[in-house]
Amino acid sequence: MAYVGIVLVSHSSTLAAGVRELLAQVAGPDVRVEPAGGTDDGSLGTSADRIEAAVTAADAGAGVLVLADLGSAVLTTRAVLAGLPPGPLLVDAPFVEGAVAAAVLASTGADLATVAEAAGEARDVPKF
Repeated sequence: MAYVGIVLVSHSSTLAAGVRELLAQVAGPDVRVEPAGGTDDGSLGTSADRIEAAVTAADAGAGVLVLADLGSAVLTTRAVLAGLPPGPLLVDAPFVEGAVAAAVLASTGADLATVAEAAGEARDVPKF
């Protein structure tokens, strides 16, 4: 069975790796979660090459969901996805909460649209 893959685009490689670690525990080993954080020289920022490589690595045949933390990560992700064949989906969702919701649903074998919907709905979960 193929599972939806997840790409985490962040300005910080540490943040992306930390969220990946969290998702590995909630989703298990079948869901490919690829971080694309920081720049090629290790600085804060985003790298189109890292995003494209992560999308390729996350693709197990059921689609790829991309979450970006903010600002230029979103803009860089949009530019990268515009240059790829249709398929990978950038979702408007909170970075951590959306990623967790997406990973849980992806681990059930849900399709890309369902995983994306769960990620987006995470925005409305109250914290009180």
